[in-house]
Amino acid sequence: MKVVIPGGSGQVGTVLARHFHAQQHEVVVLSRTPGVAPWRVVAWDARTVGEWAKELDGADVVINLAGRSVNCRYTPANRREIKESRVLSTQVVGEAIRTVKTPPPVWLQASTATIYSHRFDAPNDELTGIIGGTEPGAPDTWRFSIDVATAWETAFDAAETPHTRKVALRSAMTMSPDRGGVFDTLLWLVRRGLGGRAGDGRQYVSWVHEVDFVRAVEWLIAGDLSGPVNICSPNPLPNAEFMRDLRVAWGTSMGLPATRWVLELGAWAMRTETELVLKSRRVVPTRLLESGFAFHFPKWPAAARDLCRQGRGVWV
Repeated sequence: MKVVIPGGSGQVGTVLARHFHAQQHEVVVLSRTPGVAPWRVVAWDARTVGEWAKELDGADVVINLAGRSVNCRYTPANRREIKESRVLSTQVVGEAIRTVKTPPPVWLQASTATIYSHRFDAPNDELTGIIGGTEPGAPDTWRFSIDVATAWETAFDAAETPHTRKVALRSAMTMSPDRGGVFDTLLWLVRRGLGGRAGDGRQYVSWVHEVDFVRAVEWLIAGDLSGPVNICSPNPLPNAEFMRDLRVAWGTSMGLPATRWVLELGAWAMRTETELVLKSRRVVPTRLLESGFAFHFPKWPAAARDLCRQGRGVWV
């Protein structure tokens, strides 16, 4: 199988490329800054169709993960780049698929579970979930994220690829022990006694273990689902419980909580936004479950133990 991954140089792309390469599949990553990797890396600008489009001709699947990291301050310049990098790369992938002689039969397009509303009362799924952006009192940064997510999916939906099945991956945080990922950041806090609840700790955390993320991608490639699919554990949990279970998995009891103003100060110092930890993301994968998919790590305590076990030799 030939797997083409535009924007595959980040954490999630590396998780996928590593897996498919280990399975002896042909992996091609499209990157704006090509580097050395065990798989082929081809240059593209994520804006215009070029020589890279030949990689899609005859490929079995394209998994587009392109987009500027949201782990930054939402300045006007960063907002523009965050949105444009997603919309333009999606449009150009669609254009390339439409123009090649033998288009890939499947296009998996990154989206985000952040598209749903901030809520505590019930989970959001693909069938009855509430798209966010109109919650009373929602900060401007939260509304911006919804605007990006909806524009992203609108560009994807508009792409005319009659011979290619399209799936929007509304993914939660993918947990892997790799350096620089979200789990690495959380462990950094726990190992320093700072891994307590964030804010009041009521906000839900949606997550997925890297094993299940990869398995879900394989399931979607082999299956017949199209449209939006939530890629997340079926058991999101409040931030206070999430961090407590992580402390237990690592073997520490101490975890200083962080009030909202401390988080705001820390986010400013780290050049990021508190939305990443304060928005309640209560999302469940109804379409995956109804299609017969079974999670290896459906609950966070077991997932956290496995990730900590893997990472003992990484974090020193």
